Amino acid sequence: MTAALPVLPVLLPVLGAGLSLLRLPQAVVRALSTGVLTAVLVCEAALLVLADTRGPQALHVGGWPAPLGITLVADRLSALLLTVSTLVALAVLVFAMGQGTAEERPRAAALFHPAYLLLVTGVSLAFLSGDLFNLFVAFEVMLAASYVLITLDADENRTRAGMTYTIVSLTSSLLFLSLIALVYAATGTVTLAQLGPRLAELPDGLRGAFALLLLVVLGIKTAIIPLHFWLPDSYPTAPAPITAVFAALLTKVGVYTLLRTQTLLFPRTDVWVLLACAAIITMLVGILGAIAQDDLNRLLSFTLVSHIGFMLFGLALFDVRGLTGSILYVVHHIVVQAALFLAAGLAVRGTGTAALHRLTRRPSPGVLVLLFAIPAMSLSGVPPFSGFIAKLALLQAGVAQGGPAAYALAAAALLTSLLTLYAMTRVWTAAFAERPENNGKADHGKAAPPEPGAPTPDASTPDAPPPARLRGTRLMLTAAAGMTVAGLTIAACAGPLARLGERAAEDLLHPREYRSAVLGEGER
Repeated sequence: MTAALPVLPVLLPVLGAGLSLLRLPQAVVRALSTGVLTAVLVCEAALLVLADTRGPQALHVGGWPAPLGITLVADRLSALLLTVSTLVALAVLVFAMGQGTAEERPRAAALFHPAYLLLVTGVSLAFLSGDLFNLFVAFEVMLAASYVLITLDADENRTRAGMTYTIVSLTSSLLFLSLIALVYAATGTVTLAQLGPRLAELPDGLRGAFALLLLVVLGIKTAIIPLHFWLPDSYPTAPAPITAVFAALLTKVGVYTLLRTQTLLFPRTDVWVLLACAAIITMLVGILGAIAQDDLNRLLSFTLVSHIGFMLFGLALFDVRGLTGSILYVVHHIVVQAALFLAAGLAVRGTGTAALHRLTRRPSPGVLVLLFAIPAMSLSGVPPFSGFIAKLALLQAGVAQGGPAAYALAAAALLTSLLTLYAMTRVWTAAFAERPENNGKADHGKAAPPEPGAPTPDASTPDAPPPARLRGTRLMLTAAAGMTVAGLTIAACAGPLARLGERAAEDLLHPREYRSAVLGEGER
């Protein structure tokens, strides 16, 4: 049974997506989607334990060994990110079912669950792929599913944003496919475990060109500045749960792929100055873009872009400490960014607007205040939350590495953290702080009039039965609270998680076990 574990995170969501296309009652479809993701989460947790105790778990699909067949590989890094990603996907699904965003109309309801499960399939396949071509396939599965989700029951603006997202993604995919063809022509393989030694035999110029082209391809998918322009224009237009799952997972798949391919295929012994510069620019330009925004979702989207720079920080250092910090930051950011977008969705749902200058405080917002404040402080790096722990690991790695590039990375990270705190304070002041002119009177329950195309406040849906609205709100609050608790759990388990991250970083820099699991003891 354990031998088949690597395929289950890919197979189960595909089967669930197929079943959800049948004409089943909505209650059955919801139970099916939730059950599938729960089962996937259990399988991934088991994979994480196995990968940590027994080494990488490889499955040759159909019995065909690499490089002839498809190989799925789960090591410490991929299993850890798989587990955290599916946990977030499950929480966001619960939020979406509470909100009923995609299920208010029959046509949208028929597409939401299969598309969502296919998105999880693509994410799982990307984390488990043992070769470049199947990694490309995983990105295409994610692209197809995400386009359906972003344009479900869409108006003109969302359709336009979805087209921008798709065109940019297809351009990146075309470059990726071209790179795969060139790499295969030069080396005779696309299996990751074989590519490292074979690429090392190529001339330095050709090898460097492959590394740069791969950085550009994944830079688009990861939203590294200046290749980020598509993200702030597409993510904020989607419903809150879709934006949350995109922000939490899709860019992190790109970061994971960078971590995997650059360490396995293009190992270095010193700081990668080009990536360090990209990380600094991404951190600073992204957060300055966030501060300039008046729209809550666009502000959070620019913050997302900015904090990709923290994940590149550790990779640029190319040592165990730096990679450990990057891994910790990816885990922290998957959870915290989802929590922030879910809290923002609740705030926008209650007021009917995402404009900061029009957001007003709702009556009895105590729970929502906490649901935003805790992940916001974590993202800003306030101790003792998970963001502080991850940033501290990166700063310690930068200081230990030394040199102009490492110190510049550390300085940019500190400045970005301060500016992030300022941006989160702006949101807090607009959405949650008591307004002096109201003096706590009944007036503070009024919501700003909704903007065109904005989500409608609860009070404007009198046709929905109050018990149904109450159940939906409770589900949404439960999902958002679950993400907040998950973020606190990461901080509470910082010690064991850091040790696991350090072992995963060692695996990245010394991939002998990975190669042996894929190719056999001979490491052909």
